[in-house]
Amino acid sequence: MSATATLLLSCPDHQGLVAKLANFIYSNGGNIIQADQHTDFAADLFLTRIEWQLEGFNLPRDVIEPAFSAIAAPMGGTWRIHFSDVVPRVAIWVSKQDHCLLDLLWRQRSGELNAEITLIMSNHPDLKPIADQFGIEFHHIPITKETKAAQELKQLELLQHHDIDLVVLAKYMQVLSADFVKHFPRVINIHHSFLPAFAGANPYQRAYERGVKIIGATAHYATPDLDEGPIIEQDVIRVSHRDSTPDLIRKGKDLERMVLARAVRSHLQHRVLIYGNRTVVFA
Repeated sequence: MSATATLLLSCPDHQGLVAKLANFIYSNGGNIIQADQHTDFAADLFLTRIEWQLEGFNLPRDVIEPAFSAIAAPMGGTWRIHFSDVVPRVAIWVSKQDHCLLDLLWRQRSGELNAEITLIMSNHPDLKPIADQFGIEFHHIPITKETKAAQELKQLELLQHHDIDLVVLAKYMQVLSADFVKHFPRVINIHHSFLPAFAGANPYQRAYERGVKIIGATAHYATPDLDEGPIIEQDVIRVSHRDSTPDLIRKGKDLERMVLARAVRSHLQHRVLIYGNRTVVFA
């Protein structure tokens, strides 16, 4: 498929928005291949994702954004334009668990995730053999309460050096500081629970003790507030009284892999719009 451009836009809702956007693309020779929209009436907000082919489009890439800004500025919203042949650069952060890391690496190698995974960082050295196996640069950056600020500066420098677009916390068992998230907000985290239930540590043991009948996993953007960022993807699975805590952990790991992969794929395909502490994820 030829290269495409994708517009993500959110703005106050008013009449004629869809026509204005479609006319901008049509009048410049574009062919829309996907279009989706959502109106949050309570917030009086219009959100849309429009993707069109660049082949035959009259505007050069470097002119599209300036040209569109003339239309978008009066709408009073926020917007971004992405190009499908610009491959995002991803860093994966881990601790000791490897199931989410391996799943993302396999999906990227099979072509399921359109990304270049250029960096793996960890606060433990345990998973370096996996990075070596896949030929990916690995950095062991131990974190303590006393060294956290200095080590996060090193992490930010590495992200800048590798020109990273997205950080995926694939079971990275550390809390990012508010200062880090402020400097690099494009972070997706997987939480081993169905938020907001059982936030924090030992969720499966607490779920077992509570006698839950479903367990879940949540992928969300990281914010300064622990486990409270905008949710991208969630899923659940039924459990029973016969399941022990290890059974819950095993089933939970399967969910974590799938939920994280779906969230990362939606982000990489530019299908997620954030507003407030909520998201719209276009299918």
